[in-house]
Amino acid sequence: MSEEQLKGKGFIDQSIDSKKEADAALRPPSFADFTGQQKTLERLEVMVGAAVKREEPLKHILLCGPPGLGKTTLAHIIGREMKREVRITSGPVIDKPGDLAGLLTNLENGDLLFIDEIHRIPKTVEEYLYSAMEDFRIDIMIDQGPNARSVRLDIPRFTLVGATTRVGLLTSPMRSRFTLQTRLDYYSQDDLTHIVLRSCNLLNCLIDNEGAKEIASRARGTPRIANNLIHFTRDFAEQRANGKISREIANEALELLEIDSRGLDEMDKRILRVIGLNYKGGPVGLGTVAVAVGEEEHTLEEVHEPFLIQEGYLKRTSQGRMLTLKGCEIAGISEIDDPNSGQTTFI
Repeated sequence: MSEEQLKGKGFIDQSIDSKKEADAALRPPSFADFTGQQKTLERLEVMVGAAVKREEPLKHILLCGPPGLGKTTLAHIIGREMKREVRITSGPVIDKPGDLAGLLTNLENGDLLFIDEIHRIPKTVEEYLYSAMEDFRIDIMIDQGPNARSVRLDIPRFTLVGATTRVGLLTSPMRSRFTLQTRLDYYSQDDLTHIVLRSCNLLNCLIDNEGAKEIASRARGTPRIANNLIHFTRDFAEQRANGKISREIANEALELLEIDSRGLDEMDKRILRVIGLNYKGGPVGLGTVAVAVGEEEHTLEEVHEPFLIQEGYLKRTSQGRMLTLKGCEIAGISEIDDPNSGQTTFI
């Protein structure tokens, strides 16, 4: 039975579609609606405007930066401004040259191919991208052994928009083929507050400025996290308050998630306490910390450490991870040994 038939019989809530549309609408539809990242926006507006004026495909673009800052959203905006289709895929999905050939040959002239986590494309596939990006053709090997032959496929003039959280893992030949390489940085609290107010307005969620500031202050500078916190806070307000999000309601909701006023969650504080109480503030190796808190090294390095280091709670040294004075306050220790100076610092 089709989805339409199920809807007609009352088995599917017809409000589901409208909810999906509301969630999708949280993505800004244009450069004018996009908040923050002013330098990146200005660069993209220049390139897109010139390409539209000349009526030619856009040059290749590489967006890099931490997850959740808007790389995919910007790709959609570029496609909308260029009035072209955006085909979306991910680096790990393209595991052989044939997959790449199928993607490229199905593009139309001027279309955008967005590859998320582009640094995870296998090197054998990456080499096929070189000729595709420069000459708009690919050479595919057919058969094996004595019967092997190369077939040249001409592909439409397309725009590759790559997104990566680890730009250092991209090879130099790949990076050099992008006309624009631009980095997205964490958002300021003012920008996040504006994003929270906009998202709540699209979700028909009542919130005041103080409530929006409270959510923004705990979103770790990331719009994706801010939107996730909005959804939970809205549910909390509907169940335990009058449905309106104020500073007090937002504080209660986020405390229930164990996210404090500094944006630290329970795992962040556990990491700081382990280094502070078990190892006197460090230095201590990442593997040791991972075992002590019961989490994977990769998760600590990619998810938790960037925020802790950026906010000044933790630092990396040649000997291992160490707490800063700010981190010691969270961990609840009053002194820390500095292996470089051989002295003990009292807090």
